[in-house]
Amino acid sequence: MSIRSLCVALALLLSLPLAAAENPPMHAQFLPPDEAEVRGDAPDQQQLMQVTEYSVVLGNQRQSNQQPIPITTPALLRLKGKALNKGAQIRQVLISFDAEGKSLKKPTYDGKTRTLNLYYPLSAYPQLIDLLRNNTVYCQFLSYPSGHIWADLHTGAVRAR
Repeated sequence: MSIRSLCVALALLLSLPLAAAENPPMHAQFLPPDEAEVRGDAPDQQQLMQVTEYSVVLGNQRQSNQQPIPITTPALLRLKGKALNKGAQIRQVLISFDAEGKSLKKPTYDGKTRTLNLYYPLSAYPQLIDLLRNNTVYCQFLSYPSGHIWADLHTGAVRAR
């Protein structure tokens, strides 16, 4: 093997990890800036879904026989759609709302049921319904080796009028 061939082979070999690192997750352009540098590594997992239908559930429940009677009225948004990226298994997203919105639970993905659970303050409900009624909506869930989790609902790029 000539020195030139060896150099070309070595250059190709050294560029492989760089090329792999340059492949960001699909829809990475919708992530906010990583100012805290929590997304340094490639994600362990990405679930990306295009929402094709949604339903609203407004419940009313009595959880026990306690006195005074505790009654709650949970609001739930159920999104269904199709997975878009390789390896994604997601089938639905359940969005629960917290009236106070002070301490929301972290997003979780359940691989058995293929369900992503998201938690938003109740004040976000009108914005979410507006997105679903007027745009193509995507949902993504990313988990990183550092333990960082990111989940969002976003539209595709929309041209200004």
